[in-house]
Amino acid sequence: MSNELEAGVHRPKTSWRVYFAVIFSSIGGLLFGYDQGVMSGILVMEHWVDYFHNPNPVWRGFIVSIYLLGAFVGGLVAGPTSEKVGRKRSIMGATIIFWFGTSMQTGATNVDLLMAGRFFQGISIGMYSMNVPVYQSELSPAHLRGRAITFQQLSIVTGIMIAFWIGYGCAYIQSDASWRVPLGIQLAPSVVLFFGCFILPYSPRWLCSKGRTDEALETLAKLHANGDVNDPYVRKEFDEIMEQISFEEKNSMKTYREVFRSPSTRKRVFLAMGIQGMQQWIGINAVLYYAPFIFQSAGMTGTLPSLLATGVNGVVCVIFTIPALLFIDRLGRRKTILTGSIGMGTSMLIAGSLLRAYPYVEGGNNNTQAQYGAVAMMFIFSASFSMSWGPCGWIYPAEIFPNRARAKGTSLATATNYLMNFVIGEITPVMLDSIAYGTYFFFFATNVVCGLVIYFFYPGMY
Repeated sequence: MSNELEAGVHRPKTSWRVYFAVIFSSIGGLLFGYDQGVMSGILVMEHWVDYFHNPNPVWRGFIVSIYLLGAFVGGLVAGPTSEKVGRKRSIMGATIIFWFGTSMQTGATNVDLLMAGRFFQGISIGMYSMNVPVYQSELSPAHLRGRAITFQQLSIVTGIMIAFWIGYGCAYIQSDASWRVPLGIQLAPSVVLFFGCFILPYSPRWLCSKGRTDEALETLAKLHANGDVNDPYVRKEFDEIMEQISFEEKNSMKTYREVFRSPSTRKRVFLAMGIQGMQQWIGINAVLYYAPFIFQSAGMTGTLPSLLATGVNGVVCVIFTIPALLFIDRLGRRKTILTGSIGMGTSMLIAGSLLRAYPYVEGGNNNTQAQYGAVAMMFIFSASFSMSWGPCGWIYPAEIFPNRARAKGTSLATATNYLMNFVIGEITPVMLDSIAYGTYFFFFATNVVCGLVIYFFYPGMY
């Protein structure tokens, strides 16, 4: 019998309120994913290309990735903001910024206004992606935290899939509405998220840190014991939080500089920043942002066929995130990531080899089987990511920090994600235009390197 059971502490009967809060807050992930996917389809729409005078690969890259600079800023701002006003209010504040940025993009009359809107929207996305996983982690019991944060990744890929299919449907519209509608429609779920936050609970940890202990105890009871404030698990969890808060008051890290002074915390920061940075260098967002161009380079010519393949890729991402949602806590993070790296690296190597041997030549005698084989490899690549790096890249930073450094440490990790994401968004269209199949070999190499880094430098990851 476990020590917990001997002490009379049982595994909590998790209330529906926990699941509701986790699922509802994941709308932030849905918006994140939608914004990642929506520009992928818009970039190849005839009316968008004509309206913005056919941007070259460098400008395409900047239009796509400038929102990631905003997300970098949002990720840094999110930590201190959430500590002051709470995760829930920080999510609501991010939503107001989201409305502003989305409205600017939807009504854009020139490239400058479009990019300004994407920058502001990026700030909100950076705040979402830092706050939502931490909020979910702090509301969930320990045995469900990995699954709860994985649901955030499921929401992200669902948002990507929805964006792909809305882009495909709107491509049939013969006016500027073909690209304005996909941009504007994301306002709807953001409104639901904002007003729904009024009924979501505050994080018990944040309530305790602000001295609102009675409210924190009631919240824990509602989440884990159907309102019974005397439940053994609730009392144990509450006492642990209070002990942690007391420790944090004496040892709290009030600035980012303090995070790096402690050797233990500094190591955790570098590990979290490392895994978030590597999550970008393995190439997933190169595929998501520029999927239509990738599929066109593999022989799927025309806007509609490439957008259709992009939509199928979105479905693949959603389907293969579900196994991670169900089994991530059982299989462990490290083994899952290493398995995913093998699948991703292998698919990139095969795709690059096929397109090197049988490149698509417009009007030429093409080997369609080889080219469609390369397309299939992109589906396998996305499936491998969705089962591994996708969820684990967000779970790991949310788990490894002590409470006194969690907000700032997670904030730094999130900011690193977006900074590296920006670099990938910038270089990918240039690589596709200049070295073509070499792009696949490049990401094969990055997958090998990142897999080796996880194997040798993340031994403590279970």
